[in-house]
Amino acid sequence: MNTKCFGMTALTLALLSASPVVAAAYPDRPINLVVGYSAGGATDILARLIAKGLSSQLGQTVIVENKPGANSNIGTEYVARAKNDGYTLLVGSIANTINRSLYKNLNYDYLKDFKSVGFIASIGNVLVVNPKKNIHSVDEYISYAKKNPGKLTCASSGIGSSIHMSCELFKILTGTNILHIPYKGSGPAVNDLLGAQVDSMFDNIPSSVARIKSNTLVPLAVTTAKRDPALPEVPTFKEQGIDNFLVSSWFAIAAPTGTDDKIISTLNEALNKVIASPEVKDSFAKNGYTAAPVENTPAYLDQFTRDEIAKWEKVVRQANLQAN
Repeated sequence: MNTKCFGMTALTLALLSASPVVAAAYPDRPINLVVGYSAGGATDILARLIAKGLSSQLGQTVIVENKPGANSNIGTEYVARAKNDGYTLLVGSIANTINRSLYKNLNYDYLKDFKSVGFIASIGNVLVVNPKKNIHSVDEYISYAKKNPGKLTCASSGIGSSIHMSCELFKILTGTNILHIPYKGSGPAVNDLLGAQVDSMFDNIPSSVARIKSNTLVPLAVTTAKRDPALPEVPTFKEQGIDNFLVSSWFAIAAPTGTDDKIISTLNEALNKVIASPEVKDSFAKNGYTAAPVENTPAYLDQFTRDEIAKWEKVVRQANLQAN
């Protein structure tokens, strides 16, 4: 063999072996799906449902890894610093778009450090009050708040949660002075609401459905654009005269910036198949989740994320909120 020809063949083989074949073979080992909250919460439960489906679609185990703390910031930063090979992904949520303006010293930038994979689902909130307040409509709620400034209390699962931010946005839109009472989780908040230690709460819909149907909480309105199938008798805020009051707790999958586009496409395709499966559709319907839009592309999630960041940045600034 010609020495020159042999040298070029060896060089070609070396270059081929160095090419990014990982993307073409993806995935060839287990994938970690990071949740920034403790096991058992809404994000974790949804992540495990999706992980099961992704494992089937991708032919590799998808492991849910919980890294709770700082309103999901610990888990989010962990993924932002992970290798961008498609094997460490984040279950992002509304908290990520709120945290960007709420926390002043984050060690990551959600827009710059992440690449969108796809939307999973969203869930609305419902304004509920303790029956002892004898309030049965949004108008009555506003009237009571204005007659008793700073005395009507609104509980939440913590500063920066969608439950908290629903209250803050409501106050801005209605010009009311309502006292926010943060708790360490929605469970303790709901318990005190049931015990009349607090007056009201913009709770996640699934959490309140059973209590509404048992008449232990009075629903006033839902924060979604349309009435929720789980609570068809409860009107939207728009129906009661408050426009632009739309809040949904939402969930999506994101990967570290720099992840190969082919990997993103593979994950997006698999995610959409999981969401369209009968098992997941049934689970969403039973638990009050709204599935991803029909055109569930990374581009859609990119724009949705930017819109959410702009929306909550305005609320955080107007309400003068800050978390450390």
